[in-house]
Amino acid sequence: MSELRFAQAINRALSESMTEDDTVMLMGEDIAEAGGPFGVTRGLLAKFGADRVRDTPISEMAMSNAAVGAALSGVKPVLEIMFMDFMTFAMDALVNQAAKARFMFGGQSSVPMVVRTPHGGGISAGPQHSQCLEAWFAHVPGLKVVCPSNPADAYGLLKAAIADPDPVVFVENKSLYALKGEVPETPFRIPIGQASVVRQGQDVTVVTYGGMVSRALQAAEMLAKEGVFIEVIDLRSIQPWDEATVLASLSKTHRLLIAHEAVEAFGVGAEIAARMSDVGFDELDAPIMRVAAPFVPVPFAPGLEKQYQPSADKIVEAVHRLMS
Repeated sequence: MSELRFAQAINRALSESMTEDDTVMLMGEDIAEAGGPFGVTRGLLAKFGADRVRDTPISEMAMSNAAVGAALSGVKPVLEIMFMDFMTFAMDALVNQAAKARFMFGGQSSVPMVVRTPHGGGISAGPQHSQCLEAWFAHVPGLKVVCPSNPADAYGLLKAAIADPDPVVFVENKSLYALKGEVPETPFRIPIGQASVVRQGQDVTVVTYGGMVSRALQAAEMLAKEGVFIEVIDLRSIQPWDEATVLASLSKTHRLLIAHEAVEAFGVGAEIAARMSDVGFDELDAPIMRVAAPFVPVPFAPGLEKQYQPSADKIVEAVHRLMS
């Protein structure tokens, strides 16, 4: 094992993938010399050169369409969109072109590209640099969406995403970049669509992903002192999501809570709740609950942003309501 920060684990996955496959290239704003806004690609320009680590103009529309064209031409681009909020400029390239290419060409062509993008608040970046928009892309047939919660998963999921023949949106929570964790030194991939049970419990199933996993684990510690033991499932992959693992846990606990940093309305939690109320109806001893952000833009002021974000305390409160 090696101890790496979340950002370092992503950097290692990129470096290894580029070494293993010379068709893998990086694109994005200031990713070369500067290493990107969070320093994730630092050092890769010196290792692989300007042909494979390319700074792009400040135009998400241009770079995303260029990445789709490159992928259709035999290259495997890994595109970095500086903030997930700016994915709005890449919607046509991803939703209408990348996601539809395999279908439109009768399976004769695919778009093997990855779009890395950070989401989430906690750094007072305001309403235009803090949004969690993963549900948008999970709604589009042809796109895969993953969101790791720790360095090992960030490494393994990114390796799998780069190797995937179809487009993958790789979401990175900004609050995790400095997080340290052990990563096996032997190269590995984590299959897209496979969740992880990160804490066993028998009273309530808590399903979450990304930056909310650590808050769910904090809530688990708080609840354990009261004699309440929650099972925490890290989805890791949002589209496809691991329905079987969630259902198996629900069959054990008979109570379900879904937590995510994105706004509650029309979110990932709504899809999971709807599906589990169908296939898992006979297992439910209480209504399914969600903990998520309110339906307002992300506040800029640190105090307001803290109140806005779902927290461990809010998970504990929701579990109390479920248990009663």
